[in-house]
Amino acid sequence: MGRDGEREELAAFLAASGGQALVLRGETGVGKSALLDHAAGLAAAQRYDVVRAAGVEAEAELPFAGLHQLLYPLLPHLSGLDDGHRAVFDVVFGLRAGGAPSIMSLGIAVLDLLAVAASQERPLLLVLDDGQWLDASSIEVCGFVGRRLAGGSVKLLIAVRSDVASRFDTAALPELPVTALPDEAAGRLLDLRHPRLAPPARRVVLEHARGNPLALLELPSSVGAGEPGGFGAVPLSRRLQHVYGLRIERLSGPVREELLRGALDGVGAGPGGSRVSGARYRMREADEAVAAGLLEVDPATGDLVFRHPLVRSTVVQLATPNQRRAAHAELARMHRDDVERRARHLAASRVDPDEEVAAALEAAAESATRRGGAVAAVAWLTRAAELSETPDARSRRLGDAAFIAGHAALLDQAQRLVRADPAPGRSESPATAIAAAYVALYEDGDVRSAHHRVAAAIEHLSDPHHQRAGVVDGGAEVLTRLVDLLLATSLYAGDSASWHRTEQLMDALGDRVDPRSAIYRDAWSDVVRHGAGVGGRVERAFADVSALEPWDVSRLAVAAYHVDTLGRYRPYLRRAVDREVETGAVANGMTMLHLIMLDQLAAGEWDDAERTGRRALELNTAHGNALFAHHTRAYLGLLAAVRGRVEQAREAQAVVDAWARPRGIGFLTQVADAVGTAAALSEGDYEAAYLHAIGITRPGAFEAYAHQAPRTLLDLVEAAVHTGRLEQARRHAGAALDAGLPGISPRLAMITYGAVAMTTGDDREADDMYARAEAAGGGFPFELARIRLAHGVRLRHTQGPKAARPLLAGAAGTFEQLGAAGWAERAQTELRATGLPAGASPVHLAELTWQERRIAELAASGLTNKEIGERMHLSPRTVSSHLYRVFPKLGIASRAALRDALAKAAH
Repeated sequence: MGRDGEREELAAFLAASGGQALVLRGETGVGKSALLDHAAGLAAAQRYDVVRAAGVEAEAELPFAGLHQLLYPLLPHLSGLDDGHRAVFDVVFGLRAGGAPSIMSLGIAVLDLLAVAASQERPLLLVLDDGQWLDASSIEVCGFVGRRLAGGSVKLLIAVRSDVASRFDTAALPELPVTALPDEAAGRLLDLRHPRLAPPARRVVLEHARGNPLALLELPSSVGAGEPGGFGAVPLSRRLQHVYGLRIERLSGPVREELLRGALDGVGAGPGGSRVSGARYRMREADEAVAAGLLEVDPATGDLVFRHPLVRSTVVQLATPNQRRAAHAELARMHRDDVERRARHLAASRVDPDEEVAAALEAAAESATRRGGAVAAVAWLTRAAELSETPDARSRRLGDAAFIAGHAALLDQAQRLVRADPAPGRSESPATAIAAAYVALYEDGDVRSAHHRVAAAIEHLSDPHHQRAGVVDGGAEVLTRLVDLLLATSLYAGDSASWHRTEQLMDALGDRVDPRSAIYRDAWSDVVRHGAGVGGRVERAFADVSALEPWDVSRLAVAAYHVDTLGRYRPYLRRAVDREVETGAVANGMTMLHLIMLDQLAAGEWDDAERTGRRALELNTAHGNALFAHHTRAYLGLLAAVRGRVEQAREAQAVVDAWARPRGIGFLTQVADAVGTAAALSEGDYEAAYLHAIGITRPGAFEAYAHQAPRTLLDLVEAAVHTGRLEQARRHAGAALDAGLPGISPRLAMITYGAVAMTTGDDREADDMYARAEAAGGGFPFELARIRLAHGVRLRHTQGPKAARPLLAGAAGTFEQLGAAGWAERAQTELRATGLPAGASPVHLAELTWQERRIAELAASGLTNKEIGERMHLSPRTVSSHLYRVFPKLGIASRAALRDALAKAAH
């Protein structure tokens, strides 16, 4: 009644071709559920398969509980999915262990399941009531799926309360507002359901109901029973709870207890409320509540359900604390085989410390973490700490909660958890030290205090007396967390003192150091002195990536970055980053975004790198992670510098340096100096570039623990050569050879050989070194183009213009493709010096991307697709695809013509 407009919208929604989603939004009792019932009836008449579900407050903290309920009737269709998508459902629904999938991976699996379950003959309608009570993880998936239903035969209809905030508020799904009934329709509904209501009472009801259908149905009994009609400014939901409360209070004790157990266990409300997945308490012998209009019988199952969600919440509010605890205890016994449900009820059933319950909550937190529910895990560990019987256990659980909160980028919550554990009269627990140092480092950039705190905790654990009781503090796992965090603080400090203390502590621990932590130490500290063989160790550690924790994946990837093999692991990061950002460990996701950006920068994908960096910066800022925010700004500044956007680069350099230098964050001050060096080189200001470069390391040496020292080798050498400091340039290139840099990474090999070639006076040695640089240079187009430019300039002076043109043209084409404006202009100037007219750079080569050009050159040299793939970390099929794109650009039809085509295009 009075819903003609909404009914027309729903009819059009169902009749529309293709899949789509729609959210009904309105206040409590406005008639959303009735509209869902109407839509479900229409859909059934149009031969839809209809699946219904409803959110309940009792499950709002259980990760993916809402999604499980919604998809439960469709699970028989899992047999139609591939093994990978079936495995995704097994993990999120707790059927087997495994890494939690990303929202994207899970969403795609859900879309595939819906596609299998639906057909053109029998389309599918998913109906979700009380969506605001769904757990956050389920809402994220529903939003992802709802935005991607077009083109299929599935429709998703969701009802949410407008007075309760939820993630559906930002899901960007189409909405249909459900407002109050017009006055005329409200009067007709009231007269239809309460025809004998006296005129004064009728006026009171209409005034206070304000067109809300549920209020029009329920308030008359209160007014008729002599209850006061004036509720003043009390919200409508509170008025209705008052009405329901009066009825509940008239029930007998056993019936009220029955309703309480049902409410606390999430028994549904309205038609279809009992059709939920998993075991639920079944209310019995409650005819008295049915007669009072509080319960009704679900016609589909015969089970008792609540008439409205407000009845359920009112039952809980009216119960005493002791009554609620007793009900939770009984429900915990009922759910003894469900780790997370049992733990939730046990936790609510206790007031005093109870180690058994605390351990159950700890197990539930571990289960939630594995399934991507970091927020729930933090809540359960916090409650476990409250119920712990010993100070050590309490401190450890608070520390674990703070650790997970830190990885979830909930730094404020992590800080509160740390402050909740003052540990009076005792030394600080290792877990608390981890959390406190994590907050100090990432929120404030306080590397000094973070390093001191973690080092002290490791020394405490190393004490022989403490080792005998080490199990109390979590044993090896906590020690590894401490060591890894100490390594991270040392990396950011970037100074000898921090690294010396870190290495001393790790040496003292001996074989208690996890092998992966040893990889991090050698890669993160000083690759010049410890980097030999790290690439192989990283590769072996990645061999079974499914067994790695997400933070170990990102830490190993950081190690790979330092030895320039990050490109081969980027696919792992891409698959994991959305999961980390959207389902739990947000800080870990930030690290992964940094790494993806760095690899895009190295690979010449500069537009993508900038987009990734902007996304990371937005995420850093939103979560208050000041260290990561400045870290991201530094690399965005470096990208701006190599592209010739020098004002933007210098602004970023100034911001980062002003923040990092007073805090002693040497890692970032070195990157800031690298930004200044790159910006000056882009402008051709070699004197300024030299002064910036020697701020990182002096010529002829590689400062210990200065991570930018080997990375800026080519910068310092080029700047020195162009400012007449040839002796310093030669000394520095020779130091790189003496230090064995070519054996550490392919990029260091390329720039070392390039630097030696630029500085030698022997033409034969130069040719040999340039050839070695070319052979090692796959995957690093910017540095390779710089080396080719230098080589071309040398050839122009020693062998003439014709010999120089191919190299200069190749360099110019790469710089243009990358968008390195200053470098491209320099290369074009050199090309013109060979007699090539302005703008006459080789067209075909300019059309090739750097990767296509490199593949073409390797193929022209006689390498097979497999051999090319091994050099460039690509599959043979990908190499083949690139070659087939290259052929038409060069005007050829076969591999045999590549060599001549490349030479012709260069000339």
